[in-house]
Amino acid sequence: MAQYDTLRSGTIGATAAQIDEGLRAYMNKVYGLMSVAMLITGAAAWAIAGLAVTSDPATGVMIRDGQFLTSLGVALYTTPLKWVVMFLPLVMVFGLSGMINRLSPAAAQLGFYAYAVAMGVSISSIFIAFTGASIASTFLVTAIAFLGLSLFGYVTKRDLSGMGTFLLMGVIGLIVAQIVNMIFDIQGLSSVIAFIGVLIFAGLTAYDTQSIKNDYVMNVAQGGEAYLGRSAVMGALTLYLDFINMFMFLLQFLGNRE
Repeated sequence: MAQYDTLRSGTIGATAAQIDEGLRAYMNKVYGLMSVAMLITGAAAWAIAGLAVTSDPATGVMIRDGQFLTSLGVALYTTPLKWVVMFLPLVMVFGLSGMINRLSPAAAQLGFYAYAVAMGVSISSIFIAFTGASIASTFLVTAIAFLGLSLFGYVTKRDLSGMGTFLLMGVIGLIVAQIVNMIFDIQGLSSVIAFIGVLIFAGLTAYDTQSIKNDYVMNVAQGGEAYLGRSAVMGALTLYLDFINMFMFLLQFLGNRE
């Protein structure tokens, strides 16, 4: 908050009231883009999971009594294609981040929504592994926590910029730990990773919200509706990733498996 106030007071060509009004509209756009992407991801995950499971034992791959994988499910979850599905969102997010300044706001938004579809396909297996009720309850818990943490990041007068390096190192450590656990399947490590992951992305939610707020003031100084449009997409993508990751880690604790 202190950094935001300093930036706001030093901005040339716009009054503090104009900046505050513009910030509210900008944050509404960020949250709106994020919300649409979340709906797209949820719909894609649910639809793919529905197409991947059948009561017909034609493929012979049973996941539980009376339910079998379809040919699509076999391809997505049991063949090398699963690695493509798993890592495609990671490739896409790096690609979108690298190209964002060369895209129009409309193209950046379309790329964000395409990424949301890919993420939905990547996490679709949760609708097979967990009960629908536990997914819904975990989503609600995540939404409440996210709103509280994001609101804290927006209104706090404390400068959270010092958390950035620590949280980034935490994310890198999480990725390394997950890769190690995928290879060696260490008993109990998944729960430790999930617990630390929830804490890290909780911190990132507050940190990223404040960063988006501060970035807006700096972007105003540069001017340009197109620049602000692309910046809003990147802000929405950042918060979307915080939400998705916090949800997935919480699901490890709160989800009831089928």
